[in-house]
Amino acid sequence: MTTHPAGVPDDLQSLSFEPLTPVAFLDRAAAAHGDRVAVVDGDLRLTYAELRSRCRRLAGGLAAIADRRPVAVLVPNTHVGIEAAYGVPWAGVPLVAVNTRLSVGEVAYILEHSRASVLVYDPSFDDLVSDVLGQLAQPPRAIRVGEDYERLIADGEPTAVVPDDERSLLSINYTSGTTGKPKGVMYHHRGAYLQALSMVGHTGLTPSSVHLWTLPMFHCNGWCFPWAVTAAAATHVCLPKVDPTRIWELVRDQGVTHLEGAPTVLSMIAYAPEAGPVETRVNVATGGAPPSPAILRRMAELGFEVTHLYGLTETFGPAMLCDWRPEWNDLDGEAQARMKARQGVGNMIACAVRVITDDGSDAPADGETTGQIALRGNNVMLGYLDDDQATRDAAPDGWFRTGDIGVMHPDGYVELRDRSKDVIISGGENIASVEVEQVIADHPAVLEVAVIGIPDERWGEVPAAYVTLRDGESATEEDIVEHVRAHLARFKAPKRVTFPDELPKTSTGKIQKFVLRDEAWAESGRKIG
Repeated sequence: MTTHPAGVPDDLQSLSFEPLTPVAFLDRAAAAHGDRVAVVDGDLRLTYAELRSRCRRLAGGLAAIADRRPVAVLVPNTHVGIEAAYGVPWAGVPLVAVNTRLSVGEVAYILEHSRASVLVYDPSFDDLVSDVLGQLAQPPRAIRVGEDYERLIADGEPTAVVPDDERSLLSINYTSGTTGKPKGVMYHHRGAYLQALSMVGHTGLTPSSVHLWTLPMFHCNGWCFPWAVTAAAATHVCLPKVDPTRIWELVRDQGVTHLEGAPTVLSMIAYAPEAGPVETRVNVATGGAPPSPAILRRMAELGFEVTHLYGLTETFGPAMLCDWRPEWNDLDGEAQARMKARQGVGNMIACAVRVITDDGSDAPADGETTGQIALRGNNVMLGYLDDDQATRDAAPDGWFRTGDIGVMHPDGYVELRDRSKDVIISGGENIASVEVEQVIADHPAVLEVAVIGIPDERWGEVPAAYVTLRDGESATEEDIVEHVRAHLARFKAPKRVTFPDELPKTSTGKIQKFVLRDEAWAESGRKIG
């Protein structure tokens, strides 16, 4: 009999080792909190015992038809998305959560590239799915939510496949594909398990918590919150569509304590007609762009405690957060808002974050020297599906390059200065679009803002601002320009201010600056860069 260095025989290894998988959280929740409400979805209520039973039967039904290939899910934020987070892995196959706002061609590409065997879809996407399946030579088997889906669960033999290797493939999440075809980011069981626990710890989820699904479940598997909320045995409250009126109803009626979303979602909540101080503090996690001091102040006035998170599809969602330090409590409101807007430090299961300069060295922690943010650790992807070269390019030295430019402060906290492609180079001077956006967002009339570089014959490119205003407020181009000049160097002020009815956004609420940039440069007849 072989013994290991610690002196433990082979036949006793299982005594102290169990492969980490996030689906195990549902077993624990059902055992300890089986009679408590797990899911609220409109009129539907499921206890944790009922949720586990449905997920295991879903697993059995899928295992019989999936042919050991991925299962794709195209649904809004409903109980089906939560069930898929457990039922698909328990079927022994990877989960592919599809962005619900993609085009026919994009969805078809994802299904083909992932080699999905089954597509579970919501009836609201009947027309889309019909067109998608018509484009595919070998379409997946389609299961429509409703009678077909319920029959699959009812007929399924309870199944729970546990991975032998905790780094085996759990899910495939597709990037936005703004610079070509979307990449299939591969998540492993170990990473999702640990990331979920970090979300529990950093957001303070407990069995008393009520989590509102304002964040799309398809986005980085909902930042791993389908598993985190269950790990804490908290309550999932489903929200199929981000509607500020409905959000405020649920916050008050269900006693919501936690939600997540991009700063644009926070703005929708904060400035909705129904907005008003909450009786119990609501913990909010935001990411996708630095929240402006103005929105942070407004949310604080309403009783929402905002934590800024940072991450990418490649990092299971939030890899960093602005971990609040007690000594910052003595700062004034403006200083606190500036601190909260930082991207911060690695989360509790991540490696320490690096800021790497062009020569490959670490940027000094002076809050001024810029470099690219680099990450590694248990919450970094296995790689891109069927694209080893792209994986190597993204992590040339074992550190994943995010494409974001930032600085390291003396206290070890990172602050994002810009996406590398969003830095405006004007007459040889670098202008961080985020810095200008933060100042404009602090104007009392401004709701949202995006700043890009537009072509200029003399300077190469100059800043331009696209601004949406709050209801009932007004501002002119001159007002915005002078506001920026009062806070920043004059050359950083926008040379053009446009007031569109709305800004182009991704399905997760992030402003698509590349759309504005492409339009501006196309109008000029010049090529970007």
